[in-house]
Amino acid sequence: MQYDLDKFGLSEEELFSRIDHNDADSERIAAPRYSYWRSVFRVFFKKKINIVILVLLGILVAFAYIYPMLTEYDRFANLLNSTAKHLSPSAAIEQFGLSIHWILGTGASGQSTFDSIWTGSRISISLAFMCGLINMTVGVLIGAVWGFSKKVDIFMTEVYNILGNIPYILFISVMVMLFSASFWTMVLAFTVTGWLGIAYFIRTQVVIIRDREYNLASKCLGTSTVKIAMKNILPFMTSVIVTLLATEIPSYISYEVFLAYIGVGLTDMSLGRMIYEAEVAMVTPGWELEFWSPVAVASIITIVLYVVGQNLGDASDPRTHM
Repeated sequence: MQYDLDKFGLSEEELFSRIDHNDADSERIAAPRYSYWRSVFRVFFKKKINIVILVLLGILVAFAYIYPMLTEYDRFANLLNSTAKHLSPSAAIEQFGLSIHWILGTGASGQSTFDSIWTGSRISISLAFMCGLINMTVGVLIGAVWGFSKKVDIFMTEVYNILGNIPYILFISVMVMLFSASFWTMVLAFTVTGWLGIAYFIRTQVVIIRDREYNLASKCLGTSTVKIAMKNILPFMTSVIVTLLATEIPSYISYEVFLAYIGVGLTDMSLGRMIYEAEVAMVTPGWELEFWSPVAVASIITIVLYVVGQNLGDASDPRTHM
């Protein structure tokens, strides 16, 4: 078939030009470079609600860690002043003057309820993150090897069948009662067996994907079990691990509050300890804020941490990056 080149108004040299062949250019992929974590944060921040929740989380963390350093909080500063105890916000402001310290009134020792809440929040949040870091690290590493190695699976399954059937709360309560109920005692009680359930969950997920073709190929090439578990399996489970972490960290705050409420929690003035000591205020007219304020803050912190973790876990799923 012949074409009339005159109708294009261009010469043959202008219409057709020689292109040199380059092997390197022919193999170059034209698709944009993919960054996993950049895609994770792009999907996460795409939802405006996540930005609002992160701002709220930042405010909570700032008040829990920065505010106590800027104030000279002394729980027993007004202990000998009988007129400073169990004051409502209006009465506290009238007696001590308009200040952020007194916007929630005072407690049984004449202390600022507002200051007590953020001092207690720092202890509770620190406990939750410390236990979450230890349990998740140990649980994920052991769970990955547990699910991939059949020899380890036989041993660890027996360990799980024995220790996993001991009620977690009962075990923690016994640990706290055997030792002094300090911060590090609580960390020890939460982490001695706390990683076991996480490890079993990770083991179950690993069993599902360990016999896929690329893992069998790596094994045939002589790759060690540990390296396959660390390089081939764990990165595939990032979204699962983040989602699991989202449920673990808030749960430690809930455990701490519950244990303190039944009288076996921290001796430090954590949120749980505040709720325990203000139990009488719950039903005493005019004292209600002493009880409901730490309850509300503990609930908000727990919910915010859970929602942030769940949404980050969803964003960590590569299927949402399309």
